[in-house]
Amino acid sequence: MPEGAAGVTERAAAARAAGLEVRLGAEGPIPLDLAFACAPGELLALVGPSGAGKSTALRCVAGLHRAARGTVRVGAAVWFDSAAGTDLPAHRRAAGLVFQDYALFPHMTALGNLVAAMGHRPRRERESRARALLALVHLAGLEERRPAELSGGQQQRVAVARALARDPAVLLLDEPFSAVDRATRRRLQSELAALRRSLSIPILLVTHDLDEALALADRMCLMHRGRGLQTAAPAEMLARPASAEVARLLDLRNLFRGTIERHDAAAGVTFLRWGGRVLEAAYAPAFAAGETVDWMVPPSAIVLHRRGRPSLGERENPVPGRVRDLLAMGEKAEVTLDVGDPEGGTLAFSLPLHAARRNGLAPGEACTVSLLREGIHAMARRASR
Repeated sequence: MPEGAAGVTERAAAARAAGLEVRLGAEGPIPLDLAFACAPGELLALVGPSGAGKSTALRCVAGLHRAARGTVRVGAAVWFDSAAGTDLPAHRRAAGLVFQDYALFPHMTALGNLVAAMGHRPRRERESRARALLALVHLAGLEERRPAELSGGQQQRVAVARALARDPAVLLLDEPFSAVDRATRRRLQSELAALRRSLSIPILLVTHDLDEALALADRMCLMHRGRGLQTAAPAEMLARPASAEVARLLDLRNLFRGTIERHDAAAGVTFLRWGGRVLEAAYAPAFAAGETVDWMVPPSAIVLHRRGRPSLGERENPVPGRVRDLLAMGEKAEVTLDVGDPEGGTLAFSLPLHAARRNGLAPGEACTVSLLREGIHAMARRASR
């Protein structure tokens, strides 16, 4: 066994007993201010726009970039601790890394690429293990092909198999599907979702594609300009963003400003003043009466009042408005309403196109909607950076 290989294997085994814990900080040249954890068997997505620092954070975990301060721990193994002066080089970290450009050895076969990553295993085990991993990623029969003889999707499968060939304690995926076409990307995403069920290690996925994160991640960490703004399950973050900044980065609509009027603990209701209206909102006792907040309501919590056919649900936060825009999108209609927001904000929602026509919705027409109480989410106002 090559010198140091036994140590890598021991560290990987110890690290697999627990998850990944990361704290990173730096002022520049690439600013970082974030902390996250990823449990064994969990997939955590680092999400955000280009330049958010996602790949830099992943490279810090892999040992390819050094933050000014912080820690990277995997179970009992300390890979980086700025205070203690610990900074293991990349080859001593039990991490499997998949790059967006594959980074395969072009002169080696698919099998050879995997065998080359198995220096920690006895020679007699390497080929059989490599063949098993290639079968796991649906490449059985293609072992002797070189990268140039494989499609983009097949090359990415080899890259994933090679990362697993290291028997990693953590799997790191850096925009792994960005270089393939849309149809191939969907297939690879489905294969990753199936593959991860057999893995009991933390998986860190870097992506700018929110839909990809929603489809694959157990939790996601939203980043912007090097900062970690919120870490939560995808559904929770979409329904309860931590701030208006998070909501905007997620491209959520219907953001407004209001003032906390009062709370009714017995009824589980917070009353929110919005211009000349007082709305019933989801109970938010953390905010004091009189405090100015940002708030949002998702399109799914907006109910159109039916003309001539009122229902009991329409009594909940009725808001009159006038149609500014109506855009037919296949079988759906995207509706934008002027609702008298003091700051000029509009209310947007969608409904079946036939329902819009039946209710006479058209630009300039008046209508009324209800904002469902449990969908109204208040957020602390934060100074923009």
